[in-house]
Amino acid sequence: MSTERGRVLTRLARASIARALGQTVDEPPRPDWLKAPGAVFVTLTRDGELRGCIGSLEARRSLEEDVVENARMAAFGDPRFPPLTRPELDDTRVEVSVLSAAQPIDFTNEADALGKLRPGVDGVILEWGRHRATFLPQVWQQIPEPRDFMAHLKRKAGLPADFWDDGVRLYRYTVEKYEEDQHARA
Repeated sequence: MSTERGRVLTRLARASIARALGQTVDEPPRPDWLKAPGAVFVTLTRDGELRGCIGSLEARRSLEEDVVENARMAAFGDPRFPPLTRPELDDTRVEVSVLSAAQPIDFTNEADALGKLRPGVDGVILEWGRHRATFLPQVWQQIPEPRDFMAHLKRKAGLPADFWDDGVRLYRYTVEKYEEDQHARA
């Protein structure tokens, strides 16, 4: 994972939020690799607590556009939190996770599916009918046991924690995670 890549992505995310708050921003560099398709999640934390997290599961626009839009949405459009305010921004830490393409997980039942999960490595998408949810690999830090991880993911998708059906589909992805360097912010 490139330190320079991480610096560009996190500065771009922070600049997007600052601009939306009406602040004057020194534009971060825009290397050519930002034009490639990409899917990212932008996670905001304050005092170690989640403050917003929004992202894309599939690359449908350029990496630059995805970072800019998801940073704004994490700051102002995450329904779990009020919109970020200007005074909060200085104390907010920005993290950008670039997702790999999701791959289906083949399994025969829930026990088999749980055995195929790679704690700390896999981001997981659960789909059943119109229900859909994901957890980034970072969530394993708070929920390290696969059965508990899956139960929380089902609840996030609006399903009971003990729900299972042969129609459940699971996908895995990995991320390149870049955390903002608090001392190198510009």
